[in-house]
Amino acid sequence: MDVLAIWDLLVGGILRGGMYVLMAMGLSLVFGVMKIPNFAHGEFYMLGAYFAYFACAVWGFPPAVAIMIAAVGGFLSGAIMEKSTFYPLRKRSRGDWIMNSFLVTAGLSFILQNLALSLLGADFRGVPQYWGGSVTWFSGLNISIDRVVAFLIAMGSVVIFWIFLKKTKTGNAILAVSEHETGAMLMGIELNKIHTLTFALSSMLAAIAGAALLSIIPAYPTMGLQPLYKSWFVVILVGLGNIQATLIGGFLVGIIEAFASFSLGAMWQDVISLSIIILVLLFKPTGLFGKKLKV
Repeated sequence: MDVLAIWDLLVGGILRGGMYVLMAMGLSLVFGVMKIPNFAHGEFYMLGAYFAYFACAVWGFPPAVAIMIAAVGGFLSGAIMEKSTFYPLRKRSRGDWIMNSFLVTAGLSFILQNLALSLLGADFRGVPQYWGGSVTWFSGLNISIDRVVAFLIAMGSVVIFWIFLKKTKTGNAILAVSEHETGAMLMGIELNKIHTLTFALSSMLAAIAGAALLSIIPAYPTMGLQPLYKSWFVVILVGLGNIQATLIGGFLVGIIEAFASFSLGAMWQDVISLSIIILVLLFKPTGLFGKKLKV
């Protein structure tokens, strides 16, 4: 393998990893703050794609506006889901919260997939392109503008989200709850509001990912499964609830998959990722950068 081929694979892995970072950050946020292993996370990716499709292809909004509409739709969907499902569950669950919430998210995933199937059918719904054109990497590799912009949207969303967590009072409250829920409550933080906001923000990040990639991956009812698996690869690799480390983990998984696909074939990329995850669980169960969580 020559140097140019390695560069091409690195670029492809980084572009792929950008979306993994965005998805995994939302997944890690919900687990870190609410201790919910959210297996319906991929369905908010699916909702974001559908929101963007209707906004862009049906209602005629520009791509940027369509993606913002998808972000707002994902946020509101997440807030409604948390208030109608996890809030009452938390009031009634005294023990086994993680198992109970896992079962609820698995059920929600099944319901949302079948609801989309019954309302919208199994047809693929996408747009031919958002912006069109391509850029040429110095090695001669052509990368579509849509792919580059999707990556920039993902990274911009991550940066804005991280600034929100670190520089605002509400963001600090979310981090405080993730560190110690009881201590945060004693400091006057309203847990119910933080939980709703956390789930809504997580859902919004997933919806942005689905909307940004609509011209590359069209919307269909079960499209969230693959992004969900990739998100869990990243979260398990770096450690459950470790929000910051998902930035490293997302790019790492993307690069590993790019090299595995090139060397062994596309069908082997998930095998390689899963093998690495198994090794991490065997030798460092808390993840590469993880620590034991208080649950």
